[in-house]
Amino acid sequence: MPPPPRRRPPSAADAAALRRPYLRLVALSSTLRHLDQILAVSLASGHYPLDPAPATSLLLRYASLRAPHGHLLRLFRGFPRPDRFLRNALLRSLPSLRPRLLFPCPDSFSFAFAATSLAASCSRGGGAASSSAARALHALAVAAGYAADTFVASALAKLYFVLSRVDHARKVFDMVPSRDTVLWNTLLAGLSGSEAVESFARMVSDGSVRPDATTLASVLPAAAEVADVTMGRCVHSFAEKCGLAEHEHVLTGLISLYSKCGDVESARCLFDMMEKPDLVAYNALISGYSVNGMVGSSVNLFTELMTLGLWPNSSTLVALIPVHSPFGHDLLAQCLHGFVLKSGFTANSPVSTAITTLYCRLNDMESARKAFDAMPEMTMESWNAMISGYAQNGLTEMAVALFEQMLVLNVRPNPITVSSTLSACAQLGALSMGKWVHRVIAEEDLEPNVYVMTALIDMYAKCGSISEARRIFNTMDNKNVVSWNAMIAGYGLHGQGAEALKLYKDMLDAHLLPTSATFLSVLYACSHGGLVEEGRKVFRSMTDDYAINPGIEHCTCMVDLLGRAGQLKEAFELISEFPKSAVGPGVWGALLGACMVHKDSDLAKLASQKLFELDPENSGYYVLLSNLHTSKKQYCEAAVVRQEAKSRKLVKTPGYTLIEIGNKPHVFMAGDRAHPQSEAIYSYLEKLAAKMIEAGYRPETEAALYDVEEEEKEHMVKVHSEKLAIAFGLLSTEPGTEIRIIKNLRVCLDCHNATKFISKVTQRLIVVRDASRFHHFRDGVCSCGDYW
Repeated sequence: MPPPPRRRPPSAADAAALRRPYLRLVALSSTLRHLDQILAVSLASGHYPLDPAPATSLLLRYASLRAPHGHLLRLFRGFPRPDRFLRNALLRSLPSLRPRLLFPCPDSFSFAFAATSLAASCSRGGGAASSSAARALHALAVAAGYAADTFVASALAKLYFVLSRVDHARKVFDMVPSRDTVLWNTLLAGLSGSEAVESFARMVSDGSVRPDATTLASVLPAAAEVADVTMGRCVHSFAEKCGLAEHEHVLTGLISLYSKCGDVESARCLFDMMEKPDLVAYNALISGYSVNGMVGSSVNLFTELMTLGLWPNSSTLVALIPVHSPFGHDLLAQCLHGFVLKSGFTANSPVSTAITTLYCRLNDMESARKAFDAMPEMTMESWNAMISGYAQNGLTEMAVALFEQMLVLNVRPNPITVSSTLSACAQLGALSMGKWVHRVIAEEDLEPNVYVMTALIDMYAKCGSISEARRIFNTMDNKNVVSWNAMIAGYGLHGQGAEALKLYKDMLDAHLLPTSATFLSVLYACSHGGLVEEGRKVFRSMTDDYAINPGIEHCTCMVDLLGRAGQLKEAFELISEFPKSAVGPGVWGALLGACMVHKDSDLAKLASQKLFELDPENSGYYVLLSNLHTSKKQYCEAAVVRQEAKSRKLVKTPGYTLIEIGNKPHVFMAGDRAHPQSEAIYSYLEKLAAKMIEAGYRPETEAALYDVEEEEKEHMVKVHSEKLAIAFGLLSTEPGTEIRIIKNLRVCLDCHNATKFISKVTQRLIVVRDASRFHHFRDGVCSCGDYW
């Protein structure tokens, strides 16, 4: 029997003839099994390695049907001589960049797809390595001559925006001489607030390209972000002129803009003009109601949506959850959480993050943590919500611990994460921890971000290192008004009023418009620096030159400024001139504190009476008034005040002092003997007290309990927490080392006086942060000039 004839291998001509049937079969395939069958036939017949067109189509179809990425790579490697189109198809389909796929002959699609793949991997975390890869890809595009290509530039700009490198994205944009609408839209979508609004105005005035619906849909959220309703109305008019106002994305953007700018009536009018509002329009108006605190209206609209048979999506629930006005809505929070659980939205990260944020703002941290831990996949936003929730509720150690856990799980932080963590470090006064976060920021290449740099300035200032805060401020190229405010406030915290005023003048010379927060920082600095006349001028300038109405904080600062300077009568008269809305417990508290310093018991009674009406549960005011009476030997009056506080079951906030030694925090209370080295601490304190007395120190016992002997009073003030912490610091560090402590309350008169003598007899710099400011003690002198 003769052997069967050999099958002739298919030729390139055969492959070309079969190209169209293969392409049609691939296009008609709806499952991975269909594609597997086509691939099997193609491989068995020998046609697969001959024609790249069906191979490219097959790879793209596999990718669209979510085939495993390893399968896509095997398909690519099975083709002996891949062309540029097949390489680009793989670049486009993989979730992370494979640099070797760019060679040997990349085109504009190669670089654009590579940038898109890298952006996708960066959004899942990548840190400094991703930034380096982005710069390398950008350099290759420049070297290959594609930097001016609008398609490539759009992809690169989007990549830099994902990496929070706005400055690099702008440079990419600026390198393109002939920009198209898509490139402009990429820029507008990446920028935020006023920057996007300014760029849109530049685009329109340039006139070389015509904005489309996507352009307007990008700029409207930016106008809403800065609450620029005037610009929003201009965009609305522009949309009407261009015939784009009826476009659903533009209309929804306008509803969102008007509602976020407080014009809910216009937003509702636009919504009612829609013949058949879709879910997106409902979501925009529900969000608008929530943002404006109209929680009842948002719930009613949600009910209407459900009645019409529209099923809510994750955006609906995020809009409905009242994160902007949570107080008083505890029951609604629980109901919404129950609906989320029953509807299966717990797997949706934005919804779970909104629930976590809501509980954080209700100060229900236990429920917040449960919602956070129940998330099947934690996104960057969910980590940020939980960390910032801890920081904002004063649970600073837990915020830092969660940040550490996040890094252990190899989740790379973004600017919001590190800013929240730095805020926690600033509250703690933990300089060593703040420096560690700073190192993480450097490793993740987040230093160019203006918000991160501002958070670093705030952290270093509040942790006592004002010189490092100023060094960072000086290195910033893109300072905003918040950066200036942080540095001015830092100088105020350290009692350097003259420096704060000089920096304020520099800010005005830089043509930056001061905000309400700027004036608060300057007034605070004047108050703690004893700059009365300068403070008066700044306060007048705020209203006369900048039309900023003083708030409670500004009025409190002015009363504090005058009161500290002993001008109690003027401070009292000024209170009567303030608007009623600006006079709160803080204003009367500042006056009471000044009365304590200057021993004016009559005015103190009047101020305390107002405080007992406005804030009857605050024990601190009772303590101040009682101490004032005691210092003037008015023991009967002091007893009455103490009895009143006792009858209200008010408890004085216990004072404590924290000191860090070797990156480990140590906390001391008054008379504390719980520390393992307490015996050595008390022994050292006795020796130190002898040296201080020899140098002229005398205990200040005026405010101590009146019904104990003088000797006992002296012992009581001797074991205050500040002295114990300082003694431990002196015992635990080398001679000449700087001592830093943090007191949760205002440092008392005796501890302030004693610390001056300690700094003199030990020749140490001692930095004390109390509830109101920093004190730098050196050679027997305090930086506050005894003005605190």
